[in-house]
Amino acid sequence: MTINFKKNPDGLIPAIIQDSETRVVLMLGYMNEEAYQQTISSGRVTFFSRSRNRLWVKGEESGNFLNLEEIKIDCDNDTLLIKVIPEGPVCHKGTDTCWNEKNTVSFGFLSELQTVIGNRKVSTDTGKSYITTLFGKGINKIAQKVGEEAIEMVIESKDTNDDLFLNEGADLLFHYLILLQAKGFCLEDITEVLQSRAR
Repeated sequence: MTINFKKNPDGLIPAIIQDSETRVVLMLGYMNEEAYQQTISSGRVTFFSRSRNRLWVKGEESGNFLNLEEIKIDCDNDTLLIKVIPEGPVCHKGTDTCWNEKNTVSFGFLSELQTVIGNRKVSTDTGKSYITTLFGKGINKIAQKVGEEAIEMVIESKDTNDDLFLNEGADLLFHYLILLQAKGFCLEDITEVLQSRAR
């Protein structure tokens, strides 16, 4: 990989730090060629600190190191994307990221839906929410609904109506998310199982 450290007069290029598992952007730092080489050789992300005017291993004081997983370079050869496994919070203020965000896996809308289901699980307003009512009927009823939706999806998969197939798939996934939470689990737990199988 050819990195253009000479593009800027100070020899520094931006290094975007991303969690290799969650894909959350953790921080932005700067590297010169020496910092880059030390990162490669040590396996721990090293920056050039503009305030200290020296090389700085992230975590050298806090113990919150960034363990190198992968480095990619952009199309102009002057910005790095560094994927890491962080040891603890990344920001000097003690937060997961320098944008005060949680470093958690996001499944987009499914994560939002999972949060809604979790809120409805503990809700006492059973009159308005299908989810709350279903939780109130207990694990057997929830499991039964998952079974029913699975059968309906299988039936639709043998037909040619893609709309019905996708709708039954959505119903199955929706009820499975409810069942997961009824059992005390979430999407992240399923992801861990799948990742362990892939290793």
